[in-house]
Amino acid sequence: MIQIRDERTTDGDARERLLDTCFGEARFTKTCERLREGRLPAEGLALAAVGNGRLVGTVRLWHVAAGPDRPALMLGPIAVAPGLQGAGLGGRLMREALARAADLGHRAVILVGDAPYYARFGFSAAATGALWLPGPFERERLLGLDLVPGALAGAAGLVQATGRPAPLPDFAALLAAQAAHPLPLAA
Repeated sequence: MIQIRDERTTDGDARERLLDTCFGEARFTKTCERLREGRLPAEGLALAAVGNGRLVGTVRLWHVAAGPDRPALMLGPIAVAPGLQGAGLGGRLMREALARAADLGHRAVILVGDAPYYARFGFSAAATGALWLPGPFERERLLGLDLVPGALAGAAGLVQATGRPAPLPDFAALLAAQAAHPLPLAA
């Protein structure tokens, strides 16, 4: 049985391996990755699907502005282990993520993805035509969903990251640890 739960800090390595398997290194070159870079996902909206003790699916939502003074969430990436693709787990992750976002009071979600797949969850390009991303993207793949009716009506402008910055490493502590336990020099 596969359980969907909040992502845990200990899921990080398994999540990265799953994303590498599903998307490869090209995922780091995508415009949406630039919006996520250095940010934390929205509180309560980083989900993990776990089966038989291993991470088999993931989805995260991120705070963005869909144009000036228009808060929204950006969904992505969503990934499912190759052996489970087509079995409905991606749909379960989507429905859970969107339900949680609505329950937390968020008004709209945008994403870059395949319109035929995401249409079944209510996403369309109808409200995103005047939005653009800070890098290359395919216009027909920029999709939006109103969690509150009309939330994206009139949305225009640049989509920008607004979420909490990820904490930076404590460089002083790293240097102190290195000084206390220096690495041996290669001969």
